[in-house]
Amino acid sequence: MKIEETVILVDRDDQETGTMEKMEAHFQGRLHRAFSVFIFNKKGELLLQQRANGKYHSGGKWTNSCCSHPRPGETTIGAAHRRLQEEMGMTSELDFVFSFIYCTAIQDDIIENEYDHVFFGVTDNLPVPAADEVSSFKYISMAQLAADLKENPDNFTRWLAICFEEVLAHYKLLTVADAQ
Repeated sequence: MKIEETVILVDRDDQETGTMEKMEAHFQGRLHRAFSVFIFNKKGELLLQQRANGKYHSGGKWTNSCCSHPRPGETTIGAAHRRLQEEMGMTSELDFVFSFIYCTAIQDDIIENEYDHVFFGVTDNLPVPAADEVSSFKYISMAQLAADLKENPDNFTRWLAICFEEVLAHYKLLTVADAQ
């Protein structure tokens, strides 16, 4: 039996305004809290996952290492750690990097309207993904991902394309800081 998932509804300042069943929030396009995790290896390559074909949307598309929604009463970073373990079978220290709001129609009846918290982690631990969540994974350089997003945008999730430039800017800042 599948457990009904609830998301945290928020305003544009990320202040909680209530809760709603996850699919209903997506059908109504209600703004809710989410997170995206970007795991890099020590060579600076990003871990991408290919969403399982059976996912309720964006099945088979490549996306960031992990993403989901915190549960009511759960911190966003706690949820990010939980889902990284559930989806990718791995752990990593995570650092909050930035937030952004996006609203986009994913398919006819599903609207992603999310206040998304972005976390970065660095580890050389290999993932052991859950088959019902992830069909494949790969590590990719940021330069190659930028080229692939430009040449084959339909191979990637919408939210990855939307936030990629800001992810890249923060990645560059971190790699410059690490080099010093």
